[in-house]
Amino acid sequence: MGEKKKFIRDSVYGDISFNEFEISIMDQPQFQRLRRIKQLGLINLIFPGANHTRFEHSIGTMYLASRLSNELELEQEDVELVKTSALLHDIGHGPFSHVSEGVLSFPHEELTKYVIKNTSIRDILEEKHDIKKIIEIINGEGSLGPIVSGELDVDRMDYLLRDSHYTGVAYGVIDYERLISNLKLDKTLNLDIKGVQAAEGALVSRYFMYPSVYQHHTTRIVNSMFRRILRRLIDEKTIEEKKIYRYDDTDIIALCRSSDGFIKDIMTRLDNRNFFKRAHVVRLNNYKTPEKIYRITQNQLRKAEEEIAEYYNLDKDYVILNIAEYPRFDEMKTQVSVDKKLYPLNEISNIVGALSKARFNIPDISLYVPKENQEKFKKFKLENFLDLPEVDMDKHHGVHYDQLKLF
Repeated sequence: MGEKKKFIRDSVYGDISFNEFEISIMDQPQFQRLRRIKQLGLINLIFPGANHTRFEHSIGTMYLASRLSNELELEQEDVELVKTSALLHDIGHGPFSHVSEGVLSFPHEELTKYVIKNTSIRDILEEKHDIKKIIEIINGEGSLGPIVSGELDVDRMDYLLRDSHYTGVAYGVIDYERLISNLKLDKTLNLDIKGVQAAEGALVSRYFMYPSVYQHHTTRIVNSMFRRILRRLIDEKTIEEKKIYRYDDTDIIALCRSSDGFIKDIMTRLDNRNFFKRAHVVRLNNYKTPEKIYRITQNQLRKAEEEIAEYYNLDKDYVILNIAEYPRFDEMKTQVSVDKKLYPLNEISNIVGALSKARFNIPDISLYVPKENQEKFKKFKLENFLDLPEVDMDKHHGVHYDQLKLF
């Protein structure tokens, strides 16, 4: 008789099968914790259906890794290695996923490595795999790494599909079947020319998911508020930063609700959807060199917040400056195979080239304050408090869209 298999019914792919080894990993408390970590953090306050978890995403990523590994005709040992790495790639995520990561002094990959090396997960893994190889793959290293963590990886495919499904935002629907069938492993993971349209679709999807979901203006306000109280919990040593992988969403919420002062006030605001409001916004494409905005340090932002608070007679904890996440779009670097030669996707595709230029149309730098203080900032000028790049006076702004109206 063959090895017993179990099935989990996934809302995106249907039945996903697991062998006994994979089930033994999933039954560990470190993995079960992922059931209590929301994939999109606090975005369910904006999109009520977005209650899916890192647990679902992890098994979905493993499913796609299995599909791609078999398509690439890997040896069975490598297929199992890639599947296990995909299953564990987010095991170190802190509460509310990337929301908490914005506060930490290290990326979640560091905590993932720690959990794999220093918990009961290790004992199970070493029955079958070299944990160094698993960590390498999770970090995108070696010939198999790009399958799980690369320019066009199974992690990204799953979260676009899954986030789109649960938010109800259709932009994230991508042709993952076409992508998988056209990815080839030849020293590096590259895309056959036949898969370019599907890759364009994936990149366009992510481009639109950013302003619609991931960097929606209310999402950024909510995340900024929560990060501020999480930072306070760490600074006050209520929780230990390096042990955040032990906490789930409920743990942090309970700590915040049982606190007092600023932490409790912000948590109460989040509980009751009494969010800060955007008092001022400047689009990055207003500047000749928008990428320079990302050289502004957290210390410079904090100093500017303090000066703004002092000038407008506010508590500095209730003034937040936020810069939208850098629009990286690594898929543009995907290598495309044409007549046995490799070219970056943005050189093959005019659409991707256009997106490369348009990516600074969406991000902005915003000032958030409590609703009751919003009126004070009608004549606010950000350049009085921050050293900003030169404004591009030749551009005609606002013709294409107003993000507030669209998103």
